Amino acid sequence: MNWGKGIVVAFVLFAAFLAIMVTIMMRQDIGLVSKNYYAEDLAFQEQYERKQNTEQLAVKPEVLIEESMYLKVLFYSDKFVEGGELKIFRPSSDKLDQQIQLKASSDSVQVFTLQPLAQGTYRVKMTWTMDSKEYYIEKVIFI
Repeated sequence: MNWGKGIVVAFVLFAAFLAIMVTIMMRQDIGLVSKNYYAEDLAFQEQYERKQNTEQLAVKPEVLIEESMYLKVLFYSDKFVEGGELKIFRPSSDKLDQQIQLKASSDSVQVFTLQPLAQGTYRVKMTWTMDSKEYYIEKVIFI
């Protein structure tokens, strides 16, 4: 085989490699983690203030998932929880996300029943209100 044929074969193999790579990359799901990322970005200052309020708490609340079916929220505060929202967020699939409304309660423990959770990594995002101040905590859990 001479040099001309070798160069043509190398060029054809390189072009085939590029075509395969482009095909594979075009099939990948590149969806955004959040569908309303723009609105969340605009509310950044409010979120920052919630995080600062949480940092000022002497003892932060805990979020536990038991048997992948029960969610337990432990508030270690003597203040009255006025309400809030808890999101269980699965980064790899939005079909596994769950959202729970926290009840207004003076109880330090709130327990909720969940749909069964598949094994994997989840991010728990909780926003709640106590004494007319908003708080936010985020935690990564593994099931």
